[in-house]
Amino acid sequence: MEENDTASEIQDYTAVAGVKLAAGTTPATREQIIEALKTVSDPEIMINIWDMGLVYRIECKADGDVDIDMTVTAPTCPVAGILPQQAAEAVAALDGVGIATVKVVWEPAWSIDKISDEARAMFELF
Repeated sequence: MEENDTASEIQDYTAVAGVKLAAGTTPATREQIIEALKTVSDPEIMINIWDMGLVYRIECKADGDVDIDMTVTAPTCPVAGILPQQAAEAVAALDGVGIATVKVVWEPAWSIDKISDEARAMFELF
């Protein structure tokens, strides 16, 4: 597969995991969702997607479903199609989360300025 084919495949990529919650189930908190996202790391640099600044939006719905917008560092990133699915699965595994939907977005473009101080310290180790 050529680089342009990979970029076009990931362009409109959405990952989904989980099942609808039973009515009356208490939804997970935003903080719990963030902690779940921190378990998903880029395998090349071992920094989680939250600290990398790849997660742009988290919407926690009253029924426990969660919608997330995230990006990757570049469309040709070798794990561009893997990280969103891992994020959806990590969030869906939480008690209080039904369907987790992770959409890859490209605006605003990711830059190194988006990383957390903790991730910045990790980069300095490389």
